[in-house]
Amino acid sequence: MTASEPAVIVERREAVLVLTINRPAQRNAVDPTVSSAIAGAIRDLEDDPTLVVGVLAGAGGGFCAGMDLAAFARGEVPFDPERGFAGMTMRRPGKPMIAAIEGFALAGGLEIALACDLIVAARDARLGIPEVKRGLVAAGGGLRRLPERLPAGVAMELALTGEPLDVERAHALGLVNRVTDPGRALEGALELAGTIAANGPLAVAATQRILREQGEWTEQEFWARQGEIAGPVLLSADAREGARAFKERREPVWTGA
Repeated sequence: MTASEPAVIVERREAVLVLTINRPAQRNAVDPTVSSAIAGAIRDLEDDPTLVVGVLAGAGGGFCAGMDLAAFARGEVPFDPERGFAGMTMRRPGKPMIAAIEGFALAGGLEIALACDLIVAARDARLGIPEVKRGLVAAGGGLRRLPERLPAGVAMELALTGEPLDVERAHALGLVNRVTDPGRALEGALELAGTIAANGPLAVAATQRILREQGEWTEQEFWARQGEIAGPVLLSADAREGARAFKERREPVWTGA
């Protein structure tokens, strides 16, 4: 990254918005500029009905090493007031987000990945929350989300030892969705994003919301809340178009309505 380059590169690829943290000399560590840029890009993703899914990557062969400690020591706090650390850990993106991990996702870097819905990682990447080794606490959502996505004992070990988890084991445990060769995590994430983006955008958004929120619902609440979210989708023009396209053996043309 040079002085003229953005801290976060934002690129649109049809219905996919790609965000790349662009501070390779700082191991893509998050400072206030990065946090603000990610928050702004996610707002754009949520507000644009023609965008269906986002991909988050890092420049220079690494994903993110977490908070920029040098900036933190100067009193700079990389938290968006609405969305939290890195502009996404406290209030997660309202559309599906895929982390494309090369090299490392450590400390807040892993917490950013955990705020995404899906993770694609190169097989030689290292994942971990080593905050305890620095006398810190993983306060960017990792202590909540790791136990949701890993067996409790594994999550506890990672958090208390600060030791990294290799990608193959993370994949076997369900934390990582897809494993790629080194240098191809973004390619793998874009392939996965393309598969999602080909689906009905209203259905994708509603499905993501139900999956995310249902953990807080009782059995009775599930059926009521699911109906509130899914009902408008089932009555939409897109739902009718999906049925017609299936019957006519053609690809559907979604309008988001």
